[in-house]
Amino acid sequence: MSKINTVIPEFSAQAFHNGEFKTITSDDVKGKWSIFMFYPADFTFVCPTELEDMANQYDELQKMGVDVYSVSTDTHFVHKAWHDTSESIKKIRFPMIGDPTGAITRGFDVMIEEEALALRGTFLADPEGIIKVAEVHDLGIGRSAKDMVRKAKAAQYVASHDGEVCPAAWEEGQETLTPSLDLVGKI
Repeated sequence: MSKINTVIPEFSAQAFHNGEFKTITSDDVKGKWSIFMFYPADFTFVCPTELEDMANQYDELQKMGVDVYSVSTDTHFVHKAWHDTSESIKKIRFPMIGDPTGAITRGFDVMIEEEALALRGTFLADPEGIIKVAEVHDLGIGRSAKDMVRKAKAAQYVASHDGEVCPAAWEEGQETLTPSLDLVGKI
C-alpha cells in the first residue's frame, strides 16, 4: 500500500543532534515540512555519500522551512561515534534518529526484516504530517538530495496554489499546469 497521503507513524526515539542526545517524537515534527531519510547503517559506503549530499542541501531546505531527519536502525550512540570519526558525517546539522527496535522503519514500510536494516527510503511530509513524496531505493542505489529539494519545492508550490500542478522535472520559477477540460489532449 502506498504511503502517499497517509500520516507519518507515531514515534518517540533518541537522536544525536548538534553534539547532544535528544528525544524526538512524531508530534515534534508536525507544524513544519519534514524529510525523513532512511538509510541502512552507519559506517557503510553509500550512506555517508547520501548524508553528506543532504547536509550540503540543508541550508536551502531550512530556508524553505523544511526539517530533515535521518534514520537508521543503529542507536544514537553509534550515530555520535560515526559523527565523531567521519569527515562526511561531521557536516550533518540535522538530527540523526536511532531506531534500534525498527519501529519507525517498519512504520514507514522500509524495513528489510531478515537484515534488520532500512531500505533507502525518503519521505516528505507536510506540516500536518501527511506524506506527500515517497521514494524507496534498493541498497546499492544512492539518492540525490538536490532532487529532493526540487520535489519539496514542487510539493510546497502545489500546497499553496490550489488547482495547479507541477509537470515533470519542474523547477522553481517554471510554468505549472492548471488541469481543465480545455487542456485535455493539448500537452
